[in-house]
Amino acid sequence: MTLDAIHGVDTKRVVAYMRVSTDEQRESRAGLEAQRAAILSECERRGWYLVDLIEDAGYSAKDLKRPGVQAALDALRDGRADALVVAKLDRLSRSMLDFASIMATAQKQHWGLIALDCAVDTTTPAGEAMANVLATFAQFERRLISQRTKDALAAKKAQGVRLGRPRQLPPDVIDRIVAERRDGKTLSAIANLLTEEGVSTAQGGKRWYASTVRAVLQSARSSEEQANAQ
Repeated sequence: MTLDAIHGVDTKRVVAYMRVSTDEQRESRAGLEAQRAAILSECERRGWYLVDLIEDAGYSAKDLKRPGVQAALDALRDGRADALVVAKLDRLSRSMLDFASIMATAQKQHWGLIALDCAVDTTTPAGEAMANVLATFAQFERRLISQRTKDALAAKKAQGVRLGRPRQLPPDVIDRIVAERRDGKTLSAIANLLTEEGVSTAQGGKRWYASTVRAVLQSARSSEEQANAQ
């Protein structure tokens, strides 16, 4: 099957990819369902055959070390699909280097890359140029945000402001989390247990997430290391 007629003459086999960054978004699934709806609607409109719909829930787009995106790339490499479809370009990658790598792979393996939010279609010269432009600006924006954050933190530090969120959890809750982790419980299991028992988070929230538990453990580990160093 060729990559010629993306707008409806030939049936195109596509593998779809979706992603959300945080554990909270993974739990709510609102973002994933919005991406799914957009992809399914476009598949129906254009007559594409959806081979698989793969997701990475709770993963950043800073690199390609994500199980879902690797599974999608494997399907394309093995010839099980003709194109990779994403609802939004930044769901796939925010790194220009990674995006360029994906496009190079697509060209080498003869499959297309389609982003519905910006009409990217790497099977055409214009679409490929647009993909490069958009990915460049995405990377530029990310670096600007990072630089602004660093500048703001440096300014606060120069003013003598203590950086970092103050720990507000009672010591017994922290000790319990550490103990549960040492007993082999997963981050999600600890989070579910604390939520079920109505234990408040450091910010007064009623629901715990794996990322919240991880932050407590990292803070406790850091405090222990500092104490041992003194």
